[in-house]
Amino acid sequence: MITVLLMAVIVTAAIFAFLNGFRDASTAVALSVRNRALTPSIAIILAGVFNCLGALASAVLAATFADKLFTMPPGRNGLVLLLAGLIAASLWGIYLWWRGFPSSSTHALISALVGASMGSAAIGHPPLDGINTTLLTLVLLPMLVSPIVAFVLGFVAVYPTSWMARYTAPSQVNRRTRQLQAVAGAAVAFGHGLQDGQRTTAVVLLALVAAGASGADSIPVWLPIFTAGMLTVGTLFGGWRISYTLGHRLVRLDPMRGFVAQIVAAGLLFVGAIGLHMPLSTTHTVTAAIVGAGANQRFTATNGRILARIAVAWIATPLACVLLGAVFFLALSPLT
Repeated sequence: MITVLLMAVIVTAAIFAFLNGFRDASTAVALSVRNRALTPSIAIILAGVFNCLGALASAVLAATFADKLFTMPPGRNGLVLLLAGLIAASLWGIYLWWRGFPSSSTHALISALVGASMGSAAIGHPPLDGINTTLLTLVLLPMLVSPIVAFVLGFVAVYPTSWMARYTAPSQVNRRTRQLQAVAGAAVAFGHGLQDGQRTTAVVLLALVAAGASGADSIPVWLPIFTAGMLTVGTLFGGWRISYTLGHRLVRLDPMRGFVAQIVAAGLLFVGAIGLHMPLSTTHTVTAAIVGAGANQRFTATNGRILARIAVAWIATPLACVLLGAVFFLALSPLT
């Protein structure tokens, strides 16, 4: 039974990584496509390549993430916890993708695991250990602070960029920053791989530890390749519902502000993954940076109705995923 559950977790993690790449690919390249810096086909291929490279580079960070965030109960209970969390997070992500709203896979997954742990405790089974001490510093604070920081930096960074271009004709500024958006889009895709690649790798590593197939500080060689591959395949199938929301419905940015928003988002993702070892949401970071740069253009450039609906989706994500995680664990509890 442990082997069967381990395989189920790995397969579900593959689906989660695929959906992650599928949904977030458009987040990375939405502005590049919107401003005609890249064609949709080239943008998706570029995002897929750099997503893959970022996921491979994040392997070292995955062990730290897995060790700091949760301590899994061993055996079947731990595997069922992971399986319930992955199913809940994947279904919620599909729902918000269908609605066209950008959402955080990171917050969905962690919230679903917390809900599964609560469901485990409710029926007298061992829950995840370490939730109370790590959620505040590793999840809740970044979740609240990173969009604010991205918005402020996106707003402020437009000023020095426009100052440097003050003696350049607007047509030339648009042409040059449109070219730079291709580089910025690749940087965002690499940052997405860094951040989200380590999440899937860490979950599978936790499953291997719970099944007794690996140590917590030893990542099998195949695991980062597996994660990077699924993220890349999902990216190459990239869905454009969210791209349309960010690039057309939420705010329309000129190439210079689009470039600024992408660079700000990529920088924050790099700092979070490499410098602070904190899980930052690519979706939250990119969306907030876009809104900040758009507010610099003019506050009315942002569609307030769409922004409010996105904010509601962000708030609903942890609440819904906690509930779904608990429900799916209780449904799967006969397997523990």
